[in-house]
Amino acid sequence: MKEVIGIVGIGVMGSAMSGHLMDAGFDVVGYDIDAEKTNRFGSRGGQVAESAAEVASRSSIILFSLPSVAALEEATKSVAGADHEDLIVVEMGTLPLDAKNAAQDRLADAGVEMMDVPVSGTGLQAADATLVVFASGSETAFERTRGVFDVIGRSTHYLGDFGNGSIMKYIANLLVSIHNLATAEAHTLGIAAGLDPAQVQEVMSDGVGSSKIFDIRGPMMVRDEYDPPAARLDIILKDARIIREYARAVGAPTPLLEASIPFYEQSTNAGLGSLDAAALCRYLEKTSGLER
Repeated sequence: MKEVIGIVGIGVMGSAMSGHLMDAGFDVVGYDIDAEKTNRFGSRGGQVAESAAEVASRSSIILFSLPSVAALEEATKSVAGADHEDLIVVEMGTLPLDAKNAAQDRLADAGVEMMDVPVSGTGLQAADATLVVFASGSETAFERTRGVFDVIGRSTHYLGDFGNGSIMKYIANLLVSIHNLATAEAHTLGIAAGLDPAQVQEVMSDGVGSSKIFDIRGPMMVRDEYDPPAARLDIILKDARIIREYARAVGAPTPLLEASIPFYEQSTNAGLGSLDAAALCRYLEKTSGLER
């Protein structure tokens, strides 16, 4: 018999994951503070709950897909106060480790086990179930949840102790932040030199200088179209700041990340934060006075 899966946070990532789970035959119970998102989830076939506590009372595994520390605190308090039995919470956000540790302790006091399971990929990868899952927590919990991860992603890595998933995600997003700016810089150089951005994309994708981010975000830069976003620029900035603080705490030098963050901050301040992170290219073009 399949587990009943709960989901708290039904945004871009949460809605995609819940859809794949329903397609795979799971019963999925969901809640979001945004009624519009909850309604879309219900119209897709999900079972709508009125609170995170209700999700906990109706599920055996809950996925948290939350945007902030405040949202995590609220959700864990709600779940901890609910009726539940043999419940596992899978926290999938990119958040500071101390906040996740506090949430784990809060749930443990209520008899709920929590895993730390960020994913690598944008909304595009969530939509086609090609996320890479970084699972950490007890082996027992992992064995119960790995069938869920097999549905939402293309590969799953079990990384051992709680928190290792977040650390691996910090490394992944450090690379994403830097490669995204490098991609924007490369396209801006091509534009300044008078080259066709589409040709730059084609040729660079065929060479050793390319990256997955170049292949994912480069085409957006070619079109100068950044909406709807696969991952918002202001979310990448939020993640980059978390990574910077963690790196400083463990004594790791991150000179390229340090150099990248101001460009994300300036782009957000220029009103581009709600667009895809590829909009860094537009920011570089505009501030340099370039016209295609």
